[in-house]
Parts: sequence; structure tokens; C-alpha cells
Amino acid sequence: MKNLKYPFMVLLGGAMYGTMSSFVKMSYTLGYSAAEVSFAQALLSALFLGCIPRKTPLTGNAWLSLLLTGSAIGLANFLYYQSVSYISASLAIVILMQFTWFSLLLEWLIFRQRAGKPELITVFFILSGTIMAGDLLHEGALAISWQGIVLSLAAALAYAGYIVANSRIGKGVNWQTKSVLIMAGSALTIFVINAGTIAAHHHFDATFLLWALFFAIVGTTIPTALFAVGIPKIGAGTSAILMTIEFPVAVLCAHFLLHERITPVQIAGIIIMLTAISAMNYFKSKKTN
Repeated sequence: MKNLKYPFMVLLGGAMYGTMSSFVKMSYTLGYSAAEVSFAQALLSALFLGCIPRKTPLTGNAWLSLLLTGSAIGLANFLYYQSVSYISASLAIVILMQFTWFSLLLEWLIFRQRAGKPELITVFFILSGTIMAGDLLHEGALAISWQGIVLSLAAALAYAGYIVANSRIGKGVNWQTKSVLIMAGSALTIFVINAGTIAAHHHFDATFLLWALFFAIVGTTIPTALFAVGIPKIGAGTSAILMTIEFPVAVLCAHFLLHERITPVQIAGIIIMLTAISAMNYFKSKKTN
């Protein structure tokens, strides 16, 4: 049972991430915006994580690099939350999952680290599964908001940038300090981009605080702690595969909470994407070992 504890922690963290898009979309019915929701989530998460004792002090200029890394995930969250106001939550998560091959593209462009043939093949299957899972061939596809598509693609690109940066920056920094700085950078970036919107809205009441606490605790603080404990125990490759649970959980939540439809073609596309993403993570982990 001890051996199963750490994989379960990673699975649970990924599943908690997966619920966010549906709940965010539900919060929009109360008049809240992506700007204030994402900002409050990041700010409260930084405060909660800052309460966790840290074992070692931060050295050098690592703090600046981590703040910039946080800017990437802050931008990704804001764009992703913004996209679900234009398109369905299930389609938004399908497009967000393109970060898997975007990260390969960034590593090639920035670090000249070329993808191998197996990884390129899995990219083909991810794109094929995306068309099926997103129901992009359906006769109503022309009615899809392309603004939502662009926003979710931009979110996927920013998320890929966060993953690439996070894998290379702050390796010697303990997870508590690293998490606080990343969330602080996230909150700061969201505020700078949306200062006017956040200042103009007057939703900072008890109801909004409850929503913000839910997003911060369930969507960031607990998953961050679970990943911090579980990932080092089972390795990055296995963790990346387990974390793909975020995808089906997001689609199922959208179906049950928002009553978004799921067709057999979409289910097949989801299975293809999950298989391809798992294969890609497997090949990447084999490279690093």
C-alpha cells in the first residue's frame, strides 16, 4: 500500500486540476471574470503556500527566474479561464493539451533539442485525436468561437513555456520557496495585464471570497503539495503519464456539471490523445534516464 500512496497523490492532484475549468465556467454565471478569478486564485495560493515552513534560504538571482516562470503559468491560467467563456470547457481542455507537443517545439527552438521519430509520431496521433475529441469535424464546427480557440492555443503555448522553464530553473530550491515565488509571479502578471478590469469590478464580497478560496485550495495549493511529495518518489516520467488524468476528468466534469455532450467519436479521440501523450512522456523519460 505504501508503494501505491505516491502514485495516488499524483493522480489526485491531476484530477483536482481537471475540475477547475467547469467550476470556473459556473462562476461566470455570477458575473465574475477570468481576470479576477485567476488573480484571486494565484494570490491566495501564494499566501497559503507561504505559510508552509521553508528549510533553506533562497540564493542568487533564482528568485527572479522563478517569478518569471510564474508569469508563464499565470498567463496560461488567465488565457485558459478566458477561453472557456467563449468555447465549451471540454473543447478548451482538448486544445490546452497541445502543450505536450508545444513543449517539444520550444525545446527545439530555444535549446536546439530535436524530437526523435517516436515523439514526432505521437504528435501526429495527438493532433488526430484532437480533431476527434474536439468534435472539430462536426457540422456545427463553423459555429465554434475562433476567439476561444486562439485563447486556448495561447494558453497551451504559455503552459508549455512554464513546463520548459520549470524543468530547468530553481532545481536547487526547496519546493515550498519555489512554489511561493511561482504563484507570486503568477498573481503579479495577471494583475499587471488586468489591473483595469480587476479595479473596475466590485465582486470582492463574501461569495466571491468563497469561490476564490475553493479555486486556490482545490485548484492550486493542495495539488502543488501532492505533486511536491509524490513526484520525487515515483519520477517525472511516470508522474507526467499519471497527470494526464486531468484531461478525462475535465471532460467528464463538463459533461456532468455543465451538461456538455460527449459523443463516441470524442471518446475515441480522448483515448487516442491519452495514449499518445502517455507514449510521448514515456519516450521523454527514457531519454533522460
